[in-house]
Parts: sequence; C-alpha cells; structure tokens
Amino acid sequence: MPVLENAYAVAKARNLRVVFPEAGKDVRIDEAAVRLQAEGLAVPVALAEPDAAQLAALLATRPMKEALARRMLQKPLIRAAAMVAAGQADVMIAGAISPTRRVIEAASIAIGMAEGVKVPSSFFLMAFPDGRELVFADCAVNVAPDAAALADIARASAMSGAALLGKARVAMLSFSSGTSGSGASVDMVREAAKLAGVIGPVQADAALNAVIAAAKGVEGGDANVLIFPSLDAGNIAYKLAQELAGAQAVGPFLQGFAKPVCDLSRGASVEDIVAATAVTAAL
Repeated sequence: MPVLENAYAVAKARNLRVVFPEAGKDVRIDEAAVRLQAEGLAVPVALAEPDAAQLAALLATRPMKEALARRMLQKPLIRAAAMVAAGQADVMIAGAISPTRRVIEAASIAIGMAEGVKVPSSFFLMAFPDGRELVFADCAVNVAPDAAALADIARASAMSGAALLGKARVAMLSFSSGTSGSGASVDMVREAAKLAGVIGPVQADAALNAVIAAAKGVEGGDANVLIFPSLDAGNIAYKLAQELAGAQAVGPFLQGFAKPVCDLSRGASVEDIVAATAVTAAL
C-alpha cells in the first residue's frame, strides 16, 4: 500500500512527539511505543503532570472557570490533549481502552477544531487490488449530518486526502447526479457541496469514471476522496468494498481537529497502533 509506505516515510522524517494517555494501562500501547521509538517513527512522551501551560492551553481553547479546568486536567485524555495544545506533544493517540466519544470529547475541549471546521469526523484509507487508493468519509462518527456538517466533513477530508494522497479530488456522493434528482437527501447533499466548494451531488460511478461523468453531463470521473451522505452509506460502502472488491481498509482515523488526534479501535493490534500513529503523524 504505497500511501501507507509514504505515511511511514513522512512519520520518520517528522519524528513527532506522541503522547499515549493509556500508556501503562494496556500492553499493546506499551509495545507499540517501543516499536515506534526503535523504528524512528515517533518519539513517545510520558503523560505529564498538570501544569500551567496545559491550563492556559485548555482555557484558550474552551473558556471556563479555572477551578473547573484544573479538575478536567485530572482526566488523562483531556490532559494529553492539553499537552498537544500546549506544544508539549505533537500528536495524541488514544482509544485502545477508551470509547470514541471520550477521545473526541477530550480533543474537542482541549485542542479544538481546524480553521473552517466545526464538526469532527473520520475517514478510512481504502486500497484496491487495481492500485487505486481513496479516502472514504465519514464511515464511523457522524450518523446523519446536515448540510453544514457534511460540508465540514468534506473540508476535513480534503485536508486528509491532500496530506496522504498528494492531491485531494473530492466528490460529494448521492443517488443522483447534478440536477437530475430532487428530494430531501439529494437537496441536502447539493447544499453541502456548494458550501464546501466540491463536486456534487454525483453518483458514485460518475465520481470515479470520466466516461460516465461525461455521459451524465457532470464534473468528476477522477475522485479520490468520496464523501457519503450518511453513516449508513459510508459504513456499508467501505465494508462492501472490503468483501466484494478485496479492498484493504485502514482506519478509521479522526480528522478535523486543529492538531493530530487518533482514536484507536479497542481491538487494535500492536501493528495497527504503529500504523495508525504513522498515518496520524503524516496528516
């Protein structure tokens, strides 16, 4: 998988500091940290004690009473996120023993969202047997996004796609292409595409095949970042691609935050954690 190989190369070049708030609580995290250090992919840093820099970073991202902020820093996930916000670490990797909602909550509170993005989301890296590599989003976080949230997913996915694939060609998928269809779903996708400034609504075949796109009179045909209108659509699509097309699905990865954050699967292996850290460090 060339994109994964490239992510490893970028991670080695950057050699970023990674904080694992679950270190010492799960042997997989500890083994992955040793491997990352040994292979020069990252520099694991220990979860620091609460300090003034973390407090200031937390208050800057999410204004609140100082006493409340100090209490929040007692939580390892929020403290790790605050370390990233304060510049004491570059990346936060969590989720091996913590629910996704808690990882997202900590990152939202202490790190905040990237410019122009208000909604956190996720993506999968999809590698197909014919050599094509694509980003699928959102397949794990947002169940039924409205137009504004879907536009945020597209913006965040464009940044992820550009970082990992070199150039992001984003298509907002629907059951209809261009102006040929109507209804609440396609109208929502049309509005989201306009807000994000990407191609859409467009059917999946037209998004991926230039001949079909031309026949339907729409832009597209070479998309490498596919935005699905709902979690139903995205999750079904990536699993069908795995089972019927033999695609390799790597992820999901969180996106949309001001600094890199990764939510691990609670079933992640040591190899999965190493790969997830490399990809997150490359974003």
